[in-house]
Amino acid sequence: MSQRGTARPDLDYEHLAPTADYVNRVVQVGGKYTLDEPFEVGWGNVVLDVTPRGLATRTFRRPDTSFQVHYGLLDGDVRIESDRGTRALSLRHDSVASFYTAFCDAARDLGVDPPDSPLICEIPDSPATFEKDRAARTWDPDAARLMCGAWNLAAAGLETWQAPYLGHRPRVGVMWGGFDLSATRWRPQRTTPTPGRPAFQQNAELHAYVSVGFSFGSADAPHPGMYAYIWPQPDGLGSRDWGVPGATWNPDAGLVQLPWPALLQTPDPIHSIVTFGDAVHAAAVDLSGWPADWVCPRVDGWYMSRTPTEQVQRLERERHEKG
Repeated sequence: MSQRGTARPDLDYEHLAPTADYVNRVVQVGGKYTLDEPFEVGWGNVVLDVTPRGLATRTFRRPDTSFQVHYGLLDGDVRIESDRGTRALSLRHDSVASFYTAFCDAARDLGVDPPDSPLICEIPDSPATFEKDRAARTWDPDAARLMCGAWNLAAAGLETWQAPYLGHRPRVGVMWGGFDLSATRWRPQRTTPTPGRPAFQQNAELHAYVSVGFSFGSADAPHPGMYAYIWPQPDGLGSRDWGVPGATWNPDAGLVQLPWPALLQTPDPIHSIVTFGDAVHAAAVDLSGWPADWVCPRVDGWYMSRTPTEQVQRLERERHEKG
């Protein structure tokens, strides 16, 4: 598995936190449009794509226009692109409130209505709406560069891990509420949501799933790294081997965690993310009764322009013969 074009950024939570906190809020502005898209299991409709230069919404197709919002973190700007034209605005704003005003004005110039919801979601102790978030903000291009590098490395591993899954699998992307990059594998098995959780979280727990992702950390847990969990959580996770040195089960958090420094110490971080994800899926098979044959053979890049069908079929047979 090639690492060409994928950097290994060192991440320090304290350095990233001010910029990450600001970006978490402003990407919710464009992210709100995703709430009106056709609903996908586990809110797969809301994820933002990791691009070479930042984060982007999917293309929104309305009766009178089509548009997309791209947060160019490496360029320090936001571009609203539509079939009517393009508007750009800077990410350098004094506050989330001033950014929101500028965004809505740019959208209206293109005939795009502002997002229907101004609420800030899943950020503890934040003001209720974008208009009320007037705290002073600074923009750090170096932190933005590190964030983009980390997202692209993690996405490369998660997309490779996700590719051969035969069940429902939303796009690998950033959930703009919790601000984590995630890859989720779903299984149609009805479960009982956790009482007392917000409605959107209970909705996500209606079926069994395995989630593997990346987070920059939080004030309570200021440690960037990969994480994974199985819903519903089975017994026996504490005794599992998670495939990568440094990956451990954290019973208090209910997560398997692979710290970012441990990932970067491996010879091939992308391959290590795949190995980590495979170990979590194997735990779901062994402990939660997931079907063992819902993952087809993984061929590096597939190379379908020059890989004969017979070779792919042979790999499939060999995999089944091995059990």
